[in-house]
Amino acid sequence: MSQKSLNVKKGDKVKVISGKDKGKEGVILQAFPKKERVLVEGINVVKKHAKPSQDNPQGGILNQEAAIHVSNVMPLDPKTGEPTRVGSKVVDGKKVRIAKKSGEALDK
Repeated sequence: MSQKSLNVKKGDKVKVISGKDKGKEGVILQAFPKKERVLVEGINVVKKHAKPSQDNPQGGILNQEAAIHVSNVMPLDPKTGEPTRVGSKVVDGKKVRIAKKSGEALDK
């Protein structure tokens, strides 16, 4: 698997474009560039069986987000709120990510 940078980052608001949660929106909690996967808040929730431990003395079945492939999510355009592709532009000597639909910067 080739190492390439992801178009999305932690904190980005994204929309799921395929899979069981298609159409849902959420914020990226964590990104795993080596595995090309992201963890999105409230998306791909699975049930995990947990043994009783120090921090979870009860144990039981927990609901937890599982990572989904980065190709299944698209960042949302800050202007229109629609899914958009990502481009880059150099502004004031800094490389910033821009939304292809509106040209708005994705980076704050």
